[in-house]
Amino acid sequence: MISGLTAAVAALLCTALLAAVVRAAVLRVGARGRGARGARTPHLGGIAVAVGTLAAVGAGPVLGLAALGDGVGPLIGAAGAVALLGLAEDLRPLGARVRIGVQTAAATVVVALASGLSPGPGALAVLWIVLVTNAFSLLDASDGAMGTVAGVTSLGLAVCAIADALPGLALLLSVLAASLTGFLLHNWHPARIVLGHCGSLFTGFLLASATVLVHTEAGPARAAASLFALTAVVLADAVLVLVSRRRAGRPLAEGAADHIAHRLRRSGLTVQGAAVVLGLAALTGTVTALLVHDGRLAPPAVLPLALGAAVAVVLLLRVPVYGDEALRTEPAPGAAHEGAPA
Repeated sequence: MISGLTAAVAALLCTALLAAVVRAAVLRVGARGRGARGARTPHLGGIAVAVGTLAAVGAGPVLGLAALGDGVGPLIGAAGAVALLGLAEDLRPLGARVRIGVQTAAATVVVALASGLSPGPGALAVLWIVLVTNAFSLLDASDGAMGTVAGVTSLGLAVCAIADALPGLALLLSVLAASLTGFLLHNWHPARIVLGHCGSLFTGFLLASATVLVHTEAGPARAAASLFALTAVVLADAVLVLVSRRRAGRPLAEGAADHIAHRLRRSGLTVQGAAVVLGLAALTGTVTALLVHDGRLAPPAVLPLALGAAVAVVLLLRVPVYGDEALRTEPAPGAAHEGAPA
């Protein structure tokens, strides 16, 4: 426990320091992110999260702090590859086929080498990892939102990993949560730097893969219920965005201020308030998932959560985010610092 705490503290401090360094470097060369939020705020903050997480975890065995155990090595390697993919995407758009192809290959490595699943369930696991990876990336659209939700989810998955006697995975998830906390020191509104694709895809991939690895021994119903509860917020955001853009006749891959956080702001919340609400929703889902995973709740216990997510999506679809009607409900200038990634 002490070794894990040492690694987590190291990750928090390392990420916080690296985020400041990366921000200064980006400002020096004049680079910015893309989109409404990225045009004003330095991006590439994901470098700090990825390096802080991987450095702290990798240094554990070297310094005698902690052993990773079986199965964590392939996950770390695959997550590193996804982080590099995101970094390349931040510097120059690669296209959807390249992104999905690399993510699928990385997910296949994790499932094949670390999960022990047979080909049928393994293929479903790969699809799940790719879906959730991109859903987490979509959530990185408002100051503090992604970091808050991902941090809560990381801690919940760490508890699941401890319960399943997976100390290496628990260490990795705890370190990720610490890294996200360190990054939030710079990303809380008004954000001084944002994750970009490097950080959002890296974080999403780690969490998506971890949801699979901690549920390989669970029954299908219990695993499905817990997986949904852990990712209810990001899945709701993805459904909201896709349905909204489809109804408006907008390209699905075209970024816009139409995510949950944006709609919560138009409903009267501050940027910080929207991040807190999303964090509390993620906490509700995470606690539900923990109780289902532990057997204290039956799988149908997630149905109220699913109903709540569905109602939230329907209600938020009524909030105008496009065109003249959206302009009439635009928050006061300077009240927010947010963006609209694809």
